[in-house]
Amino acid sequence: MASLNLKDRYKNEVIKKLQSEYDYKNIMSVPKIEKVIISRGLGEAVTNSKVVEHSILQLKQITGQKPNIRNSKKSISNFKLREGIPNGVMVTMRGKNMWLFLNKLINIATPRIRDFRGYPKKFDGSGNYNLGIKEDVIFPETDGDVDKIRGFNITIVTSAKTDKEAYSLLEFIGFPFRVQ
Repeated sequence: MASLNLKDRYKNEVIKKLQSEYDYKNIMSVPKIEKVIISRGLGEAVTNSKVVEHSILQLKQITGQKPNIRNSKKSISNFKLREGIPNGVMVTMRGKNMWLFLNKLINIATPRIRDFRGYPKKFDGSGNYNLGIKEDVIFPETDGDVDKIRGFNITIVTSAKTDKEAYSLLEFIGFPFRVQ
C-alpha cells in the first residue's frame, strides 16, 4: 500500500469506500480534491524587499510551480504599507502537481514535524480544509541556510458538499488527523 501513490489510491480504493459509506449512485458524485492553494503573507516585505524573492524561490522549490506575487490593494499608513507593494505570494496546484505535493506533505514533511500528534479536524463548513504550517523547513527542498523560519497556509479545496464527506475523503487518502 505504501508503494501506491495518492492518485492511484484515490482511484482504486477511496472511491469505492466513499461510495459504500455514503451510497453515491454515480461515480461522478463522489467527492474529489479539486485544488491545493499555498499562500504566505509577507508583512515584513515593506522593509525588506529580498523576502519576496526568497519566498518565491522557496515555494517554487517546494511545489514545483512559480508562485504569484500578491500586491497590496490599498495604502495603510499604520503598517507603512503603500498600494501596489508586494505583501504575499501564493501557488494554486491542480492535477499532477497537486497529487505530488499532497504525497510529499503526508509522507515526507508531516513526519518531520516535532511533537506531531495529528492535524486538527476543523473544516470551513463547505468541505474545504485549511492548514497552517509554522515551519517551512519540514520540506526537504528547503536548504539549510534559511534567513528566518516562515510558515504558510495550505487550503485543500474539495468537491464535497459537507465537512463529514470531506473529512472521510482526506482520511481515506491517508491524511494524518488528530485522534481525540
